[in-house]
Parts: sequence; structure tokens; C-alpha cells
Amino acid sequence: MTGVAVRDSVEADVVRCRDIYAHHVLTGTASFEIDPPDVAEMSRRRASVLDQGLPYLVAEREGRVLGYAYASNWRPRPAYRHSVENSIYIDKDAVRQGIGMALLPVLIERCTTLGRRRMVAVIGDSAQTPSISLHAACGFQMVGVLPSIGFKFGRWLDSVMMQRPLGPGDTTLPFVEASRRN
Repeated sequence: MTGVAVRDSVEADVVRCRDIYAHHVLTGTASFEIDPPDVAEMSRRRASVLDQGLPYLVAEREGRVLGYAYASNWRPRPAYRHSVENSIYIDKDAVRQGIGMALLPVLIERCTTLGRRRMVAVIGDSAQTPSISLHAACGFQMVGVLPSIGFKFGRWLDSVMMQRPLGPGDTTLPFVEASRRN
């Protein structure tokens, strides 16, 4: 993890993030997409995250982006507005070098600062043990597995569901709801 810097992404990072993601789409089960999105679509997705006021981070070493992570709203309905889902992807040549452990705690802290109360991880395939271990190390608990929910590379794939509280979690009412009660 030495020499890894985490920062907010900029538009110029989109090409590199797309390359990292494309590898996972084409060769792995971390994403259930079949065809990698192009740079324009990745840029649109990043803009959507930022438009929601949520973080889109990159980790770099010696000026090279080695991974990225972002939060998105868990679901669009108003009752879910205090919950986010995280996504994290690491360059194929930087796996198990601490990039995820550099990114995820910063993402958690940023979402906590924004007042979000719960972070969800939907991990593609129960064989994604490095991702499951990373999330567990960052305080996520296993809450379920959706068996055989996806089909890719000629086989059925599970989705692993993990979550963790942010800040006070569900021990207090969110500020908006608490102030409405008075």
C-alpha cells in the first residue's frame, strides 16, 4: 500500500477506469456486464455519481491509476435515500497490493460525512473471495447470497450481499426525519 494516493477522480481518469473495468467485464465475474461500456458511457456513469453528490475516487501510484471506487444510491425510491452501494475495481496487475484497502475506507468515510447511514456491497459471484475479504476487513457483514442469479461464461453465478452501518447507522433517526417530528 506504500505510495498509494487516493483522490477524487477527474474526467481525464475515465479512460483508465474504463480500461480497468473492461478487463473485469471481459475476463471475470466481478461484473455481470457482458460487453464493456465505451468511454462515453463510463463518463456518463461517473457524471451521474457526481451529480448525486456522491464520491468517485481513484487510487494511484507514481501517477498511474491502479483502481477506482464510487458510491451510488442503493435504490431510487425515497425510503432508500440514506443508503448507498459501493463499487470498486482494481487493475489486473495491481490486485492484492493494498489498492482496495486504500480506496474502500476513504469511500466509507466520505459517504459517512455525507450523512449516509448504510453501505451495501453487491459482490458478483461467491468465488470473489478477495472482494469478500476486503469488505469484511472494512466492517461489512454478510447478509445473504442470491444463488445462481446471473449467467456468464457458461455458468451460473451467485451474488453476495454484504452491508455495514455508516456513522450511527440505524441507532438514531436521520436528521431530516428527526426534525420533522418536532
